[in-house]
Amino acid sequence: MQDHIEFKTTIGILTHLVGMRYLHIPGSIVLALGGKFALRLICTVNGQLSFQCGLVSLGNGDAYISINQKRMKQLGLEIGDTVDLKLEKDNSEYGIEVPEELTELFAQDKEGFERFKALPAGKQRYILNYVSMVKDTQKRIDRSVLLITNLKKCKPGKESFREMLGK
Repeated sequence: MQDHIEFKTTIGILTHLVGMRYLHIPGSIVLALGGKFALRLICTVNGQLSFQCGLVSLGNGDAYISINQKRMKQLGLEIGDTVDLKLEKDNSEYGIEVPEELTELFAQDKEGFERFKALPAGKQRYILNYVSMVKDTQKRIDRSVLLITNLKKCKPGKESFREMLGK
């Protein structure tokens, strides 16, 4: 894979996924990225906004990257707009930033950290996202403790989000 790829693409909408907005990635770009969908990337839109992401298959070799309404609003974009896209390989450990509250918990709870490291990458990102999505520090601490405490109660290899949430 090249160190980065730049190209123009359009913003579309996936009606079968409740109107999710996406950036179209042509098959030729997927091939230039190595022809695989299981990789993490850093996506920069119009040279203004960067975020971590992954490719999802659209079929026929094409892929997409979802872009939420908040990011579209920040960039002043609408469905159908053409944008400049830069894709780079994400070399971070988890493909997403680790919240400070979770880092601190892992420093204090070695068993919890070992169980976290043993999870598949998608479940690790789920935990990181779930903790990160709230702004309140105490809520991030509470979510971190809840997820890791319940993770340690799960049977290794059989962890479910439902169990980690205590439901």
